[in-house]
This record gives sequence, structure tokens and C-alpha cells, in this order.
Amino acid sequence: MEVRSRFPAAVVLLQVIFAVCIANAERSNTRFLLTSNSTWGKTHAAEYCAMYDICGKRSDGRLLNCPFGSQSVKPDDLLSSKIQSLCPTISGNICCTEAQFDTLRAQVQQAIPFLVGCPACLRNFLNLFCELTCSPNQSLFINVTSVAKVNGNLTVDGIQYYITDTFGEALYESCKDVKFGTMNSRAIEFIGAGAKNFREWFAFIGRRVGLNVPGSPYAIDFEPSAPESSGMKPMNVTTYSCGDTSLGCSCGDCPSSPVCSKSAPASPEKRNSCSVRIGSLKAKCVDISMVILYIILVSVFLGWGLFHRKGKRIPAHRTKPLVNVTNGSDSHSVNQQKDENPSMQILIGLSQSKDGVQLSVVQGYMSKFYRRYGTVVARNPVLVLCLSLAVVLLLCLGLIRFKVETRPEKLWVGPGSKAAEEKQFFDTHLAPFYRIEQLMIATIPDTKDNKSPSIVTEDNIKLLFEIQKKVDGIRANYSGSLISLGDICMKPLGQDCAAQSVLQYFKMDPKNYDDYGGVEHVEYCFQHYTSADTCLSAFKAPLDPSTALGGFSGNNYSEASAFVITYPVNNAVDRESNETKNAVAWEKAFIQLAKDELLPMVQSKNLTLSFSSESSIEEELKRESTADAITILISYLVMFAYISLTLGDTPRFTSFYISSKVLLGLSGVMLVMLSVLGSVGFFSAIGIKSTLIIMEVIPFLVLAVGVDNMCILVNAVKRQSLELPLEGRISNALVEVGPSITLASLSEVLAFAVGTFIPMPACRVFSMFAALAVLLDFLLQITAFVALIVFDFMRAEDTRVDCFPCVKLSGSHTNSNEGIERKPGLLPRYMKEVHAPILGIWWVKVVVIAVFAAFALASIALCTRIEPGLEQQIVLPRDSYLQGYFNNASEYLRIGPPLYFVVKNYNYSSESRQTNQLCSISQCDSNSLLNEIARASLIPESSYIAKPAASWLDDFLVWISPEAFGCCRKFTNGSYCPPDDQPPCCSSNDGSCGIDGACKDCTTCFHHLDLQNDRPSTAQFREKLPWFLTALPSNDCAKGGHGAYTDSVELKGYEDGVIQASAFRTYHTPLNKQIDYVNSLRAARKFSSRVSDSLKIEIFPYSVFYMFFEQYLDIWRTALTNLAIAIGAVFVVCLIITWSLWSSAIVLLVLAMIVVDLMGVMAILNIQLNAVSVVNLVMSVGIAVEFCVHITHAFSVSNGDKDQRAKEALGTMGASVFSGITLTKLVGVIVLCFSRTEVFVVYYFQMYLALVLLGFLHGLVFLPVLLSIFGPPSRSSTMEKQDQPRIS
Repeated sequence: MEVRSRFPAAVVLLQVIFAVCIANAERSNTRFLLTSNSTWGKTHAAEYCAMYDICGKRSDGRLLNCPFGSQSVKPDDLLSSKIQSLCPTISGNICCTEAQFDTLRAQVQQAIPFLVGCPACLRNFLNLFCELTCSPNQSLFINVTSVAKVNGNLTVDGIQYYITDTFGEALYESCKDVKFGTMNSRAIEFIGAGAKNFREWFAFIGRRVGLNVPGSPYAIDFEPSAPESSGMKPMNVTTYSCGDTSLGCSCGDCPSSPVCSKSAPASPEKRNSCSVRIGSLKAKCVDISMVILYIILVSVFLGWGLFHRKGKRIPAHRTKPLVNVTNGSDSHSVNQQKDENPSMQILIGLSQSKDGVQLSVVQGYMSKFYRRYGTVVARNPVLVLCLSLAVVLLLCLGLIRFKVETRPEKLWVGPGSKAAEEKQFFDTHLAPFYRIEQLMIATIPDTKDNKSPSIVTEDNIKLLFEIQKKVDGIRANYSGSLISLGDICMKPLGQDCAAQSVLQYFKMDPKNYDDYGGVEHVEYCFQHYTSADTCLSAFKAPLDPSTALGGFSGNNYSEASAFVITYPVNNAVDRESNETKNAVAWEKAFIQLAKDELLPMVQSKNLTLSFSSESSIEEELKRESTADAITILISYLVMFAYISLTLGDTPRFTSFYISSKVLLGLSGVMLVMLSVLGSVGFFSAIGIKSTLIIMEVIPFLVLAVGVDNMCILVNAVKRQSLELPLEGRISNALVEVGPSITLASLSEVLAFAVGTFIPMPACRVFSMFAALAVLLDFLLQITAFVALIVFDFMRAEDTRVDCFPCVKLSGSHTNSNEGIERKPGLLPRYMKEVHAPILGIWWVKVVVIAVFAAFALASIALCTRIEPGLEQQIVLPRDSYLQGYFNNASEYLRIGPPLYFVVKNYNYSSESRQTNQLCSISQCDSNSLLNEIARASLIPESSYIAKPAASWLDDFLVWISPEAFGCCRKFTNGSYCPPDDQPPCCSSNDGSCGIDGACKDCTTCFHHLDLQNDRPSTAQFREKLPWFLTALPSNDCAKGGHGAYTDSVELKGYEDGVIQASAFRTYHTPLNKQIDYVNSLRAARKFSSRVSDSLKIEIFPYSVFYMFFEQYLDIWRTALTNLAIAIGAVFVVCLIITWSLWSSAIVLLVLAMIVVDLMGVMAILNIQLNAVSVVNLVMSVGIAVEFCVHITHAFSVSNGDKDQRAKEALGTMGASVFSGITLTKLVGVIVLCFSRTEVFVVYYFQMYLALVLLGFLHGLVFLPVLLSIFGPPSRSSTMEKQDQPRIS
């Protein structure tokens, strides 16, 4: 979000200074530039004046010199010493009266605060006007070209000022980079209208202005050479370079100084990715590496395959699998049953565990447990159901304390966040960053050339006045009080709101529109906003057009296509304070006004409007909670319908009402909901707040996971022989599928739980809730759902109607299905007879391995293109008004967020060197903090720092400097005396500011002898700092700290010589992409760390967005660490349960490939890496387990050669994986594409759809092929080989 900086109070437009020679102590902001000529040029010789004394004044009070020359005069000693103190180049005779000199001194004091930090620039600047005013050889370079009669007296009306280009160039070069820290800009912007060379500067100085307009009252023509016949010669006094050691400037004011060049750090190296050029094609090194690796792997695989295939060409009978002859009849019956029913699981309970399948110790215990447990459940279904539901319902009682967290800083910022701690320090020690309320009004691009017309028109400005009137008229009701903008806005000087709007060029008053000149005045202020009094804002500060306009290039403000209106509002640390609640109440009224009135008003003018308030994101996140309720509900209904159809037998018209499982499916869905509610209830009971994502996503995820277990359990029971009693069928089914369900569920729980290591609270809490919900769902599946299966099969056997179990059919229906042989369905037959045989073909295996390996390696290369971040538009509803606002902010804003460098425990005592280590004026260290910031601003493409910093310390040192004699002053009693143009020196009623007023006896705070190397002592610093921070800036002293630095220094405890917290403000460059925000934070921290280490001072950077983007600095490490832990956890679980390193390694490989491929899809779909996608990647590990573990387990307990075992595994488990896992998740995921919130579409629909498809392809295509080539030996065949010698 774009944010705006506080602007300091009034900064004088210092053209005024240059009319020095007209000599008056008036306070108006004018330039006094004067020449003289001896009676219009009759005498041009040394020791002759061109102008002497004052002969009149204009109607606006501007004084005009006499055009009559005379010989230079010798001043008295007092006047001579005064002149020497200001103009050391002038000695002996002079060409100015004492009144003229006093006027010169009074007027140059306005420029001194801008330039005193660079003595060379200040000396050159003063020489320009000292020579013009008092030089004894004035007539040699000043020629009066025209005169005017004022009140009967002749006065100067135009002059020529001959001055060498050498002097002009040296003057400009010494001053062009001098900073004016208060405004984060250069002094030349204020005293030279941003001149690009000395000729532009002289042209600005010499222009004639009208009445009441800042500038010279007569024309001054600067000429580089005089006519030879005139006897004149250009002025060319000695100039000083800003790099001159005797009058040296700081590195921030003079980057070209040799000292600065030596100490300047090298430009930070950009991380250029390694690339290789092949002809005209340029490819990344990682891409080339993956291609080479792929070629090597495929070559090795093909070579191995051909060799292995050649070695296997032996008689077919030798490759037949051994038959378990110890239990020949049993084995034959089992295999026959498998052939007849391809959808059967391989673990056939006790018959296999005893008759040929060697189970691991854990699997053995699990099988025994499930056999006994199945018997207990089948015999006591009511007890098991009631106990399991009682436990969950007990957990649900915690919902009484249920709360939802919607505050962004609590959702996306971890409690141990460094940025959060820095924000807390900034807010408590200085002041919380102000709240932002913003409007953007833009023109619509032309359909032909897609170019937007200028917004700066008379109609649009008048529309802006109408909008401002409505905004000013907002009255928000809070606790019976009516809140207006004036009650909450930020007021730097305590009077007017610091609104950033082009209307400030009219003092926010529509009456001034015509008086000031309408659109022409606006365009004039675009170029002279720093140097025209009429362009000053209502809050007495210049308004940078780049803060109030958008959609322009360079400085072409008139081409701007958007008005940007920003209202800074006071903020408070306590969110529950009345100040905050007042602001929030006004913001809600502001947004409602924008929707109801401003939007139609703007659209009627064929313009666009976007708007935002500080509380907008939080309010829109709250609204999001209901935005997708219908979509989520439809998703659940679709999955429920699918479950009901899947659980039932093949529909037959005569028995579908008995064989269907609608009631069982509904009960299973209800169990899923109970598991979610139990999880939310438990965490609510212990005080952990829920989030909107939890309420909308976890039920869907748990349902998708739980459906698999429901399908597998029901199908396992249906596969059992009907000759067995129901108790036996339930027991055998649990023995058959219990271990694999446990393995998959535990893997999912662990994978979810790994997400709790992610520092982002929203994702950590999500992972906690999801892990417990999946665990509860698993426990309910093997308890309550198994009991429900018992009830359902009892219902079916008793010929009771599904959904209406109290209705029992007649005996004719009872026997209607007896004797009907249960035939395999279409899907199992496809897996057995089509899918498996095709994958068994040799060249198909080669293609599958090659294609999947290629995609995996390509995905590794693509992963490097994934960018960190989370676009704000994605987390908001699609119809949110903020969508347009964020799009326009990225398109139109031309200034970046404010950046503060915060210094902790600054020791300002005389014994410490820290003052010189921080400041950037004369005598400051070349590697000081502020000099380093100025250097960094020269390379904004890598530092992301746009400007030198506004320095309260520099301005304070200038403010107390003896040269800035109009700033730090004191009465005779030692109390603070303000500048002459402020009360009580200047009457606020009649505006009179005479030199004989209340401040006539004020003196400067210090003389040079009072300071130590131009630095104050500890006591002086302690006494004068509060004066500075309360001093109002004005024409006579623009360096007053009130407004500009009120919140930049913490005075609490500063009496001990240490300032606990102070801040130096600059700006980031415009940040348009998420990666820009991340890189700017990284660059700022790297810069601060380097400077802190160098200066041994604790410094940290702070900007309002840092808290939300800190997570992305280490998001890759977080992602890879959590993925490694999740995959490792699954591997350990598989190893413990199966006790097979080989099988576990294959599962590990396939899981890793699925995750890598999913990340490749993320790169293709431009899905960013953030905490949400990291959680999804971690969850994908748990979900992908289901696609792998059942096939791998079935393969490991099959007998025959590897091809036969792979075919057998596909035939028995392929249909269950496809229908119970793939299709179930696919049905639920597809519905999410209709979500109104982009985050669901991008991070749940797209990523989960990719996960389901990748899981299906890897589980049912790649994994069977991999097992048929590299699969582990059969546990069944191992037993056979051990038993065979005894048979022979």
C-alpha cells in the first residue's frame, strides 16, 4: 500500500533572498536582486557604485534602489566589522548604506539554513549577493538598463549583471547536491526552482515578477561578458569547490568530493543468475544442468534396461513365480478369489498373515489389534458409537469460547518477528505510523491508442472541489459524538489537515480557484511548488506534485492521468483507544460515501474512482467469511452425492433402495463435520482463535481425506464372503485395510502437523486445526463409522429401506438377490484387463519413466522461477472495491513508501563521536549514517532508496549554528526567542514585523567560540533540542523542527546524554510487485547491518509494510525445511509400519517427485511462494501418501514376478485409489473454481487440482511401472522360498 510522508511546516520560497540590494526588512517571500549604475552607466570604473541608497518602494512594499551612482564610501568600524562577518571578500570602501546591508543580512538569513551545511556553497552564494550589494567596484559589473519613476523618484527598473561563466559554473557545482533534509530534497529545488545548470538558476533569479508574487521586482539580465567599449568587466571573485578541505562539504552534499569518492562503497552487486548462450538462445545454467542430467539418466536407464532385458531371455517356465505349496489349497482359493474379484485388497486377513505373507512386527500387531477390535465393534456397535460421539461432542463444548481472528497483523505476522518487534519499538518510542485514507480519480484510456488523457482540466479540478466538500461534510457517529475529518486528521502545525491533493495549490478553498488563475496556476505550481508562495499548501508546506498525481512519466506532471488524494489520519498504539475507534468510525462513513455518492459522481464524468481506508482490508476480510458460503456448501453436497453413489452396490431397479448407502454416506459426512467441530472446539477451549480459512477449507480437506477411508472400509466389507457372519466380515475387513488406512492417516496427520513450524500465525493455526481434525476423523472412521457400517449391513440383510430403516420389505424382496454372483465393476475390470497390461509393455515403461523423469527435472528448473509474495488482491473477494484500488495504486503511484532508519541509544554527549557518525553536514564523518544513505540513494535500482534522508540532527546543528542567526535566538532573560516573522516578534493581527518590536533585543544562541568544533556541548545540546523541536519553520528560518521532526526524536530520558530512539526519514523507490517489497526489505536490512557494524551503533530500518513481508526473506528455507521434515516423517512412519527400507524409499521418491512437480506447476501458473502455498505443499505430502501407500503395500504382499505383482496391485487397489481417492477429491476440488475469492481459486482449486492429477498419474501410472522394474521382493514369495526346501 502506498503511504505518504508527513510534510514539515512552511518552507520559504527563497527567491526572495536575491533582491537583497533593495534593502528592506520586510517579511514577504521575495527575491531582492539589485544592480546599480552610476547615473545609468556614465561612470564604470573601480571604486564607483552603480546604485546607492533607496529611492522608493512598490505598492506591494518592495523597496527599489536609486539608479544614481557615486564613489564608494568608507564605512565606520562597526559597519565594516558587520560586513566582514558576512562578506569577507569586501574590505575597505563599500557601495551600500547600513540600511542596505541590514536588509541584505536579514534576507540572506532565509537562505543560510538551506546551505550552511555546505560552507563552500554558502560562501559562493553569499559572495554573489555581497558583491552585488556592497562591492566597492560595483559599477564595473552592474549596469542599470532602465529606470522607473515611483512617487516622483527615479528607481531601478532593470539591470545587467556581468558575471563570468566560471563563477556561475563553480557556484552551481558547489550547491547542486546540497540537501534540504526536511523535505527529502535538494536545496536547489527551493532557492533555484530545481535548476539543471547555472544559466537556469540565473534565469530564475533574474525574472521580473508581478505584484505580490515572489521574485525580483525588476528584470536582471545575467551576461557572461561586457562590451569592450563600456570599460566594464564581469565579476569573478574567488569561488570554492565543495570538495575544498578548508570549506569542505559533507559527502551527502558533495558526492564528487575526493574524500567521498574514496570512501564510497562499490555498487551492490546484483545477483545475476548464471546463464549460457547457445547461438541466439540464452538459457539458465540450471536448465542446461537438468538437460544434461536427464540425458545421462535416460542413457543409463536404457543401457541398463537393454542389458537386463537381454539377460532375461531364458525359458519362460523359469520365470514363473513359486507357488505356496505348504498350503496349496488355501493359496489356490485365495488367488482364485482375487481373480474373480479384482477390487479386493491384498491383505486378506488371517489367511494371508499365516499362509504365506510375512508381515512386519508392527503390521503383525496391528493386524491382531484390528481383528480383535473388529470383533468388539461388530458385537457392540451401539456402545462404540455412543462412546466415540461422546468424546467428540465433549470437545465441541469448547465452541462456547469460539472467536475468529481477522486482524491482518495477527494473521500474517509471527509473535517472534523481528519486524514486529521493530514496529513495536517505533510505535511506542516515537509514534505509530499514521492511517491512510485515499482516493484515486483517473481518466479512461482512449480506445484507439490506449493512452489516457490528462486529468488536469478545469472540469476535473472543480469535480475535485465537489468531492472534497462531501468528504469534509462526513460526520461519523461514535458513542454519540459526530466525528469529522478535522477531528482525526494529521495537522503538522496544529491548524490545517495535511491532505495531499492538488487542491492545496488553492489552499483547499474553491474561492481561490479563479483568483489564483485556475488550471494555469496548477501547472505553474507543478514546476514552482517549492518557490512560489501562492503554491504553498494550506498547512504551510510545499506539496510535491508526485504525491498528488499519478500516471505521468518523469516530471511531466501536466500529463498525469490520475488525481491521488491522501488524507493522513492520526494513529494510536492501542487499537481499543477512543482515538482509533473514532478513526475507524469515520473510515466506515468515508467508504460508504465513496460507494454511494462519489463513485456515481465520478463515473458520470467518464472517470474512474478507486478508494481505500486504513481499515478496509480488515473489513473486507470479515466480509469474505460469507462470500463463498454457497460455493463451499455446493462442494460438500456434490461430494456427499458422490459418496452415496460410490458406497452403494451397482444400482439395480429391484433392490437399489436396499443396496444403496445414502444414509451411511450422510452419516460419514456428519462424522467429518464433527471431527472439524471437535478440532475447532478443542483449540477454542485453550484460547486459540480460529480464522476464516479454517472455517472454509478444513471441512473440505477433511472430507476429501475422510471419504477415502469410508470407501476403502465399505468396499473391504463388501468383498468379504457372504458365508461369513457379519462379525467375521467386519473383522477381516479391518485386518485387510486397517494397517494401510493407519499408515496413510498417520502420514497425513504428521504432514499437517509439520505446518505448525511455519511462523505465520494464520498458517500455523491452520495446520494445528487441520492435524487434529484429520486425527479425529481417522479415529471416528475406525470407531463410529465402523459401527455405522455394522448397522447398515444389518439393515440391508434385514431388507430394510435405506434412509427409512424402519420400513421393512416383504419376504419376496429378501430372496430376490440370493444366488446372484457378485461381479467386478467396470473400473476394476479396466484396471485389470486394460490399464495394467498396457503399462506392462516394455516400450511403454520406457516412455513412462522418460516422461516422468523429464517433467521432474523440468520442474526443478522451473522452481527457480517461483517468486515469493502474496498479492493482496488474491486474499480479497473478487467483487471487493479494493481490487480496483490495488490495481490503480500499482499503475499510478509514483512515490514509494516512507523508510525510517531508527537509531537506538544515540549518545550526544561531548565525549562521544556519535554525532559526527550520524550527521551529514560539514565536519561529519564521510562514512556517517546520513552520508551512507545519501550514497545509497544514488543507486536506487539496488538500494531501493529514492532520496537522501530528512535529518533532524543536521537541521538541529544548522539551527543552532551562528551562521543561521535568524533561527536559534534568545531573549535577554535566556528564554527562546522565535524568528522575527513569528509572534511575538511579528504581530499576528496586523502582520507588522518591525525591527523595533518585542524581539529587538534577541541575540543568537551561540557564537563560534561557544561551540566546540561547531558542535554543541552536552549541556547545550540538552537545553536547545526541545527549543528546536518546538520551533515553527517560517520564512526567516525554514529549519524549525516542529511538524517535520515532532515525532522523530524521543525526549523521554534524554537528559542523561542518551536519546533512546530517533528516526531519519527517506523513501523507498516505487514498489509495484511483491518481489520489489521483499527485495527492498532485504536491501534495507543489509544496508543497516553494514552501517551498524561499521559505526558500532544500533540501527534498524522501518517501513509500514516490513512486518508483512519479513516472512518472505526466508520463505524458501522455510518451505524446503518443512517439506523435508514432512517427507522424512512419512518415510519414518512407512519404515516403522512396513519394516521395509526398499518400499519406504520408493514411497519417498514418488512423494518427492509429486511435490517437485507440483512446484513446477506453481511456476507455470505463476503461483507465488508464501505461507499459504507452503502449507499446501506440506499438505500435499500427506495427501499424496494415499496415492502411493496402498499400491506399494499391495505390491509388496503379492506373489509372482514384478510385472505380475504390479498388475495384481493395480487390479486390486487401482480401482479403489481411482474412485475413492482421485475422483472423490476431483469432484470436491472442481467446485472451488467457482469461488468468489481468488485465494480459493489459486491456492486451493488450482493447486489441489494439480495435486490430484499429479497424484493420480504418479500413483497409477508411474509407481506401477517403477515397481515393476525396481520394486522390492515379495513378502509372499520370500516365505515361499523359505518353505520350499521342506516340501521337496
